[in-house]
Amino acid sequence: MANWQRSLRDAFWAWDRALGGQRRPTRIQKWVARHPILVGLSMAVPFTLFFLMLSREEEPDDPLFAGFAGLALGLIFGLTAVSERFRQRRLKRLGMWDGS
Repeated sequence: MANWQRSLRDAFWAWDRALGGQRRPTRIQKWVARHPILVGLSMAVPFTLFFLMLSREEEPDDPLFAGFAGLALGLIFGLTAVSERFRQRRLKRLGMWDGS
């Protein structure tokens, strides 16, 4: 692995530790880590509907923007859930948390 990739990864985990990333996950964090697709969809649908309501008032012929914006926000929340899953795997691997 290249040195810059390793230093980037080490910098990310240092930032994670500074933000409290070595604490035990809460009940919500455990659920989110187990269901990242559901989290993404449950955020994409309301945001899509919200942007559809906004587009009806301003420009009724542009539902594509509403769909794209909702999916983009759902993707962001889904990827955040996946990163939480990786954090929990790392805590198990380091022996800081038993997974219960």
